[in-house]
Amino acid sequence: MSFRATDFEFHNRFWLFSLIFSAGFASYSLDPTNVAVALGRGDDFRVRALFVFGALLAILAGLIRSWATAYLKSSVVHDRGLHAEQLVADGPYRYVRNPLYLGNSLLGCGLGLMASRLGFPILAIGILLFNYRLILREESELLASQGDSFRHYLEAVPRLFPSFTPRVPASGGHPNWRDGFTAESFIWGCAIGMAEFSVTLRLLDFWTIMGSGFLFYFLWAYLRPRTAKSAVDQNRPASSIADSVN
Repeated sequence: MSFRATDFEFHNRFWLFSLIFSAGFASYSLDPTNVAVALGRGDDFRVRALFVFGALLAILAGLIRSWATAYLKSSVVHDRGLHAEQLVADGPYRYVRNPLYLGNSLLGCGLGLMASRLGFPILAIGILLFNYRLILREESELLASQGDSFRHYLEAVPRLFPSFTPRVPASGGHPNWRDGFTAESFIWGCAIGMAEFSVTLRLLDFWTIMGSGFLFYFLWAYLRPRTAKSAVDQNRPASSIADSVN
């Protein structure tokens, strides 16, 4: 049986990611002990340091996802369909093939420190496994549509653990930073909420800020223009990428 995500999983990936996060936090009903408190053995300094570390991971997730969305365009990132017509090899995509899913994994580990001892592995491992199912689905579609162009890109750029140096030359794309940061508002709500919590330890602040981020995202998604946009505005076509990585 293939480990690739199904059509249903890909089309509903936002809600399935949300379901994994919900299951992680709902695990408090089975295990009431917070994982950071358990790891810090009740020491206030160590526990707070773990929450700060989690907030930094969440902020890093927001930065990576916003950077990736700025190049790939929100109309593609947040579309239910799979876009395999062209390939973007600019910005973070020169260092890692799947920066959006890398951001998801970092967010899962960061927010996981807000969960229970049972909730942390549900978030960290659950998000990672679902990421890989989606990645395998996307890569199979891109390989089928782009052929050797994408195969050369696969050989040059790591899948999920980024290279410290760019693995392919820039292809001339221009980021839309406003689009990138606005489209990732729900990630930033999580990151800022956890950062606030790590300072104040007020749980209500965390849920309020995170909820505001999701509310802003849904409002933006409803109001944004519904016309489809190209996945690679101002980027070179995928066929030229093979020349860059040969």
